[in-house]
Amino acid sequence: MSLTIGIDVGGTKIAGGVLDKDGTLLEEHRVRSPASDPQEVERAIVDLVDILRADRDIAAVGVGVAGYVDKARSVVMFTANMAVRDLDLRADLEKLLDLPVVVENDANAAAWGEFAFGAGADVDDFLLITIGTGVGAGIVLDGHLHRGAFGVAGEVGHMRVVPDGRPCGCGNRGCLEQYTSGTALVREARAAIAAGDARGSTVLDRAGGDLSQVTGPLFTQAARDGDAFAIEQLATLGRWLGEGIAALTAVLDPAVAVVGGGVSAAGDLLLEPAREAFADALIGRGHRPMLEIRPAILGNRAGIVGAADLARR
Repeated sequence: MSLTIGIDVGGTKIAGGVLDKDGTLLEEHRVRSPASDPQEVERAIVDLVDILRADRDIAAVGVGVAGYVDKARSVVMFTANMAVRDLDLRADLEKLLDLPVVVENDANAAAWGEFAFGAGADVDDFLLITIGTGVGAGIVLDGHLHRGAFGVAGEVGHMRVVPDGRPCGCGNRGCLEQYTSGTALVREARAAIAAGDARGSTVLDRAGGDLSQVTGPLFTQAARDGDAFAIEQLATLGRWLGEGIAALTAVLDPAVAVVGGGVSAAGDLLLEPAREAFADALIGRGHRPMLEIRPAILGNRAGIVGAADLARR
């Protein structure tokens, strides 16, 4: 049996799993991410791989990292949530593990996982958008992962949608993730409640009266339970998402757009407003095929599955 290991490296955790050729995860583990020390991040990856490959014949390791990875799938050039800069992670890990290693951006790895074994398995042109703390994306065109000339394609969260709009952590203003991320959802909900919007009182009650405890998962659950204020806030986020997908469709023309990430747990409360806004904003609507907007299938395992499969390929 051909087995590979996929590792998903983030700012708070490092998760890994053993994947067979059919896309089945045979074992999973996770550890805390020592994000402030690049060498400790490498050591944590090695320790996790050692646990996963015990008594198994592993062919290769794929590592998805939340950051910019060069065209050679080797050097992690920059990460926002870890102290990693210009680190040749592949070279270091291959030396430490004595195995072939592929390094990939985490959203690209997740996109490949959903394309190969998830919600995009029936198409060749595919877009994954992840809605979580920020907004990420991965692109598959003609059955191949699209990485761009320098390896950093897919940063759609920093596509500017509102000139001189809300300030973004990247240094620009009006980026998409300032309007359609989990962070944006919580920020706007808290602001409305703090400003005295009475419709938000039930959400605040769920948080024990503590505004700081109004979180994305709490808010999403409130919407799923029928709370009108939460449903409206999610719909606003969904409309921004739909407009963003329409803009990307004008450039990429995918057959399917899959939405993943934590906020996607809201299901059609997020996706139906996105579909409606997409249809309204799409160039040439009524005279061209319409892509399908679907929920992701693999959830937070997509990055592990995608990284492992990319290593096999």
